Amino acid sequence: MIKSATNQSQGMLLFQLTQNQSFAIGTLKVKEIVPYTKLTSIPHSHPTVLGAASLRGVTLPVIDMAKAVGYPPLSKNEIKKCYIIITDCQRKLVGFLVRGINKITECNWHDIDAPPASLGNNVFVTGVTKVEDKLVQLLDVELLMSKIFPADPDSLHPVLTDIEREMLRPLKILLVDDSAVARRQLSQALDSISIPYFIATNGLDALNMMKRAAEAGEPFNILVSDIEMPGLDGYELAFEVQNNDKLNTIYIILHTSLSSEISVSQAHQVGAHEALTKFEANELIHAMLRGAEQHATTV
Repeated sequence: MIKSATNQSQGMLLFQLTQNQSFAIGTLKVKEIVPYTKLTSIPHSHPTVLGAASLRGVTLPVIDMAKAVGYPPLSKNEIKKCYIIITDCQRKLVGFLVRGINKITECNWHDIDAPPASLGNNVFVTGVTKVEDKLVQLLDVELLMSKIFPADPDSLHPVLTDIEREMLRPLKILLVDDSAVARRQLSQALDSISIPYFIATNGLDALNMMKRAAEAGEPFNILVSDIEMPGLDGYELAFEVQNNDKLNTIYIILHTSLSSEISVSQAHQVGAHEALTKFEANELIHAMLRGAEQHATTV
């Protein structure tokens, strides 16, 4: 019997992009923090890419995060005083240069609120919270990455046989992700092969949708959920589904932007059938097909 959704708590790394505003990313995305190191130019790179850093034999691009999200870029004078946050996201090691590191703090992800309207159209912010009475904006790293390193179009569009498509079409599929870019990628993948689906932007809404559908006698068959979400995260969502007698026939596919074996093993611990590092459309569709096969054997 599983007693808890996950033993791995995720904190927040707080850092500065401007003098006054604090920003954060989840610590599971952070591999390391290092002082500024000399960068090598990368020809024809994105305007926000400052160059490449070589750290312990690994070469990775370094991005001016302030510029990437629309703030004034770092000046040459202040760059040498900055820090590089090395992230492991979407199967890619990337460094984000920031003006300063504040601290790592524990976080109750259930307390993350949606961005207020006063933030305007800053699409890179997925949520806000307060730490020591100071507003902290949670950045959407996946969206940043998609703008700077656009995905190969071929990776976004799966290939299916007619037989495989007809296996999936009758099933009720629920996609859950707090990242707009991830939702768009998932939607485009299924739209391209004419597979219907439903969408939720957070774990709690998804859980309620599944409960209502089950009560109405039209249960969902496949759940595709991000792991790292404010509020009810993917681990907790999978745990809730597996421990509900009316929901536990749903085939659960968790996906993560973290290239981490820990994430995958913990996904299985909470009852997920599949755990994928996102995003590769054919991998996702074939995971769904395995769910369709399991559904066919239980009907």
